[in-house]
Amino acid sequence: MVFFGFFSLVLVMIYWINRAAVLFDQLIADGQSAAVFLEFTALSLPTVIRIVLPVAAFVASVYVTNRLTSESELLIVQSTGFSAFRLARPVLVFGLLVGLLVGLLANLLVPISVGRLSVRTDEISRNVTSRLLTEGVFLHPSKGLTFYLREITPQGELKDIFLSDARDPVNQTIYTAKSALLVRSEQGPKLVMFDGMAQILKPAGQRLFTTQFSDFTYDLSALLKTGGDLGPPISAISTGDLIRGAPGQDFSRANISFELHNRLSQPLVAVASALLGFAALMVGGFSRFGLWRQIIGGVFILIILKVLESTISDLTRSDAGLWPLIYLPGLLGIAIALVLLWVAERPGLFRRRARAAA
Repeated sequence: MVFFGFFSLVLVMIYWINRAAVLFDQLIADGQSAAVFLEFTALSLPTVIRIVLPVAAFVASVYVTNRLTSESELLIVQSTGFSAFRLARPVLVFGLLVGLLVGLLANLLVPISVGRLSVRTDEISRNVTSRLLTEGVFLHPSKGLTFYLREITPQGELKDIFLSDARDPVNQTIYTAKSALLVRSEQGPKLVMFDGMAQILKPAGQRLFTTQFSDFTYDLSALLKTGGDLGPPISAISTGDLIRGAPGQDFSRANISFELHNRLSQPLVAVASALLGFAALMVGGFSRFGLWRQIIGGVFILIILKVLESTISDLTRSDAGLWPLIYLPGLLGIAIALVLLWVAERPGLFRRRARAAA
């Protein structure tokens, strides 16, 4: 458990730094405070921890088993009559503890954090002030859109506006205005520009049309919507609601089935990872040259299980009837670990077969 905690901390920090870099670009560059950045990174931690715990359990099992083998402690214990299955008992208990942690995260903490993160993301996306009211900076709030303002007066008036809208490849429009105001309405925020000009470029004929205006209203509601009106993602729905079929939510039966069984299968993967880390190193017995071949073999098996898990996820998301396959990676990992322990009990098995073949 001590080494498991250490490796978990290391892996979480690696994933967290990668996630924090993306959030920093999205939030700080859009004018958000450091407090918002820290809140978002904290809310993303439960998901990151759930992902890394099975890997940390595997690494911890490999490290401890390799250390016990290199110091001949396992060899001494085995010489007293302890079988590989008996030695695997504390590893199984360790795997069950990790599985319990993963189950709590997948079924309780992760849905809560994802739901809160979805709410905060929607609030930030609707905050026009933080998205657009930044002086002297060219902002790109959406693909094909560029916004710039020179100054914001104490009265809230925007000075020297530049807005380029290139979302429509047929008609690319540039708006410039001496001043503007942000106005909220029932339909969403609107930008009211005064004393300006609209330049419309038609690339097909390379023709430019200009229109001067005394006032013009540009609708920002479509620009700033990020899908928050569609409700929280399915990963934010509690496990109890998923069992009841996510009442009141517009999700397909296949998505509900996958999300539910994927959460329930995560503890199995954690148990399998812990057992694989131990069982892979038990094959082959003691060697003065170390157990690098066994370690590489265990890592290879874990990678195969992760690839299988990803492939099954793609299949079960489209067909609800394939939900039993979601439990296959965890059960297969446990089965492989048991086979490796059975082989470890018979160290001369393959040597006898090789001599018989010769």
